[in-house]
Amino acid sequence: MSRQRYNRYEKARILGARALQVSYGAPVLIETNQTEPILVAAEEYDAGALPFTVRRESN
Repeated sequence: MSRQRYNRYEKARILGARALQVSYGAPVLIETNQTEPILVAAEEYDAGALPFTVRRESN
C-alpha cells in the first residue's frame, strides 16, 4: 500500500486534529514515551499509524 503524500497544510491539519483527539483522551496508536499530544501525533504520523485520509477536489 502506497502512503499518500501530504502538503504542509494538510500535514498541519492532520497533526492538529490528532493532537486534539489525544488531549481529550483518545487512545495512542503507537508505543511512545512522549506526553505532549502534538509530539504523540507527530510520532504517529511518522509511523504511518494515523487513520486520516485527505480528499482533494479537482477543478
